[in-house]
Amino acid sequence: MQTDKILTDVESSIRELIDIAEAEPGQIMVLGGSTSEIQGKKIGSATDLKLGEKIIKRIIKIVKEKNIYLAVQGCEHINRSLVIERECQQKYSFPEVNVIPHRNAGGAFSAAAFELFQSPVTVESIEADLGIDIGDAMIAMHLKNVAVPVRLSLKEIGKAHLTAAKTRLKMVGGVRARYRNY
Repeated sequence: MQTDKILTDVESSIRELIDIAEAEPGQIMVLGGSTSEIQGKKIGSATDLKLGEKIIKRIIKIVKEKNIYLAVQGCEHINRSLVIERECQQKYSFPEVNVIPHRNAGGAFSAAAFELFQSPVTVESIEADLGIDIGDAMIAMHLKNVAVPVRLSLKEIGKAHLTAAKTRLKMVGGVRARYRNY
């Protein structure tokens, strides 16, 4: 498995999603993923902390450039809680929970985020504006209502299935209502 290609694919996919979603400063992007799936293994069976760290470092660089927040979802062993920067937690008043992700409970991405963020905290849930899922880690529970699938150029990172979404406002009203186009 070529790490350079994985990192290049991650970067191009993240940038493409941000462009398609027209992400604005202050919005939140949720990331879910499995380094095991990237390697072609069963989710949770071959967690690679070094690969997770490299991927998170690359994504942090991109979100800082775009001035958006990154929320990194952990695995089911920490109830899919998320690692975010304290600044994001305070801005959006997300209640903090007490858990520190690691290799066997949280996975490589959330463990790396907890180590690499300036002031990491964990929260139980958020409502993100856009998201990317590398390996079917089930991020939809952390997206705003209504999630809209985004078809990216790449369909896989390594051997992991790639899914992305943006969100739109819920349309309310009836037959007389008018809506903005998205």
